[in-house]
Amino acid sequence: MPDDTSLTIVEADDAQWNEYNTLATRSYGHPVADIARLRPHADARVALRDGRVVAGGLGLLVPQFFGGQPVPSASLACGCVAPEERGSHQWVRMVTERLRPLQEQGAVLATAWSTSTGYGNRMGWAAPVQVFSWTVPTDELKRSFDETGFEITYGTTRRTHTMQRELAALWNGPWRRPDWWESWQQDEHPDLASYRFNLPGEQPAGLVSLAFAHHPVEGRQLVVHDFWAATNRAAAAMFAFLGRCNSRIPTVAFQRTGLPPTPMLLHHLHRAGSVAARAWHPWMLRILDLPQAVRLRGWPEDVDLTLPLDVVTDAGESTQRYVLRITAGTGELASVTSAGEGHLTLTRRQFAIWYAGGYRTAAAAGLAGVHGDPQEFARLVRATCEREPWLPEYF
Repeated sequence: MPDDTSLTIVEADDAQWNEYNTLATRSYGHPVADIARLRPHADARVALRDGRVVAGGLGLLVPQFFGGQPVPSASLACGCVAPEERGSHQWVRMVTERLRPLQEQGAVLATAWSTSTGYGNRMGWAAPVQVFSWTVPTDELKRSFDETGFEITYGTTRRTHTMQRELAALWNGPWRRPDWWESWQQDEHPDLASYRFNLPGEQPAGLVSLAFAHHPVEGRQLVVHDFWAATNRAAAAMFAFLGRCNSRIPTVAFQRTGLPPTPMLLHHLHRAGSVAARAWHPWMLRILDLPQAVRLRGWPEDVDLTLPLDVVTDAGESTQRYVLRITAGTGELASVTSAGEGHLTLTRRQFAIWYAGGYRTAAAAGLAGVHGDPQEFARLVRATCEREPWLPEYF
């Protein structure tokens, strides 16, 4: 097994970028075009052994909405390790070094999509929510939704960008999309088409972005990448629009990030059993700086909470004691030396799930292993459950 101590991790220069790109193709089994596309916006770190690139990954400093406020976050993408180097546990050190420059620039959270959730768990990452993609027959959409009265226009505008940002803030996890988001997506999906929906004389209330994909049986399939609806009526009009493709497209696939985690689709279908769901690997969250993450997050104006918390490492090696105070829409996590009466005990992973709104009830928190008085669970959960976790950006 290779020796981890002989690795050097550095910021990639031009030659190392190219070598990392080649390594990613060998590691993934296919070219990873985002390595080139994201280069102007990303920090790239590579691991060198004897001057040769054996691992690499990108880091993006992009705020994520939590509690309605954008919190500085490090999004990790395109990570790879040379197949011959796997099993050496170098990834722990690699992730630490990838996060370091982004933390220095202010990141207090870190997010990644990971196929290795068990490995991520051991490194202190947590999955706040399950992730599904949905496939729906277009005939079923046409039969179930007939909302009319909306004007449908091709393309996006400044107002649709504002609407998307306002709707994203209603969830825990979405990016505050940077200016380069749309051009990046268009480069990645050249046939991506966006349509905005509005009632006559009114501002846009919906936006759907879609592309066509090859299907091994059906020939062609419609894939929805973005689905943003400000109202139930707008959502119905968007579903009806997709259903009108039924003459030539048998099914619509909402990709893993393409539909908010709400029952607005299932509650209106004539045959809910016609929908197929597929579970995907989830996005994972890690809190890099607990007090700063609490300070920068948005909090409900009507919550008034003072609660002692013990936060332990997931391996149980150490405990940090805090007092959580939330009042008038602001939050503070202050370090203390002793536990207060009625304190709760969470691991750092459980803290991340709570922070993202992943615990919807006190019962859920208790079953997840949070220790303490269930009544205090309820007070803690109420502080974050008004917004559900959802990360609509895949990177």
